[in-house]
Amino acid sequence: MSRRQFRKLNGILLLDKALGVSSNKALQDARFLFQAEKAGHTGSLDPLASGMLPVCFGEATKVSAYLLDSDKRYRTTATLGYISTTGDAEGDKLNPRPIPVLTDADLEAVLTQFRGAIQQIPPMYSALKKDGQPLYKLARQGVEIERQARAITIHQLQIIEHTASTITLDVTCSKGTYIRTLVEDIGEALGCGAYVSMLHRQAVDPFSAWRM
Repeated sequence: MSRRQFRKLNGILLLDKALGVSSNKALQDARFLFQAEKAGHTGSLDPLASGMLPVCFGEATKVSAYLLDSDKRYRTTATLGYISTTGDAEGDKLNPRPIPVLTDADLEAVLTQFRGAIQQIPPMYSALKKDGQPLYKLARQGVEIERQARAITIHQLQIIEHTASTITLDVTCSKGTYIRTLVEDIGEALGCGAYVSMLHRQAVDPFSAWRM
């Protein structure tokens, strides 16, 4: 069998990453499909998240750092009444609490606290490293370490719909924002806890948002 020949290919592919696929697997599949010598993505999406994953080929990998630092837009659904060990639907559900009856005005009063420049503590289930070890690996071992709060900016936080037990939000945010942590913090502010049950990245600046 002849060895596959890869080619010099330059450009950016706006990939709609599917659920259940890691960002690296999506990257390698795209590289294989286009037979590109060099490729890199511009910010991981968890397997349980879907949406825009810019893949840079060849010379375009030189701009990947700019895309990593750019604003992002997400649509997310927060399920109320529990917290999760991972902050999303993959983790064990803990600490069940009653969900208050929430009006639009109640939700707006809470969401106002999270708009603009805020401080956020990164989650243990993240790719940040401590002494060269990713935090998510420590978390899987049951180890939790102190994390420093970081400055982020929530440019937009809009209610799309809500039910008795869920809130769907559009979020436009700066680099370094963890949507899982944002949802957890909103859940605590509501007094009932929350975790991410759906996450879809709609846009990576400067690329326009996709419709869901």
